[in-house]
Amino acid sequence: MSEPVTSPVVIAIDGPSGSGKSSVSKAVAARLGLAYLDTGAMYRAATVWGMETADLADAGSVTTAVRAMPLVMGLDPVAPGVELGGRDVAETIRTTEVTTNVSKVASNLDVRAELKRLQREIIDQESGAQAVQSGGRGIVAEGRDITTVVAPDADVRVLLTASEEARLRRRSLEVHGADDASAVEATKDQVLRRDQDDAKVTQFLVAADGVATVDSSDLDFEQTVEAVLAVVAQVTGRAVAPTS
Repeated sequence: MSEPVTSPVVIAIDGPSGSGKSSVSKAVAARLGLAYLDTGAMYRAATVWGMETADLADAGSVTTAVRAMPLVMGLDPVAPGVELGGRDVAETIRTTEVTTNVSKVASNLDVRAELKRLQREIIDQESGAQAVQSGGRGIVAEGRDITTVVAPDADVRVLLTASEEARLRRRSLEVHGADDASAVEATKDQVLRRDQDDAKVTQFLVAADGVATVDSSDLDFEQTVEAVLAVVAQVTGRAVAPTS
């Protein structure tokens, strides 16, 4: 039987829209007793803050606003939260208006640099004695460039992908509650345009060297979680023991 991991573990999960990286990452973190960081939510929160306090058409204005943004990320995989100045914006960041504007913020290289700095701080925090959520056991961080830019030295790096058809169907169910032809078509532009916009500033469609690929096209949710957990065990060479 494999010995449990006693040192902190950092797991980075990347992937395109609709690949299931958020729900799978939360489940993996919960199973392993780790903190969970949704970096995409940070960009969405920055978009909300930019819409409220800056001119999204002015890159410098947005950068200044984001650097002063009073953001607090909840790291509990069971109930992650997002706060701006003490205000819960977990639902606000998922609105259509934010989704429409998030690429304007996410493509701002200075904003990306600031948010990457914050993301690295959180990852380092949860891997050390100052951990807020994990007790120093580590973290699962997911997002567009986690495996290549934010946490290239993570213990486990995974690209979670799926076919375009599967991704559109999943996102359609999430947004519209249906996956019929009309619902999928209504979701298509949003998903594919976001991927195209983000692909201009980060690589998340092809696994970099040392990054394991998990294709969930033909897997259900539980099978996908198990596939990622298998990568964790394989890469670390030992089981990661969850907390009781």
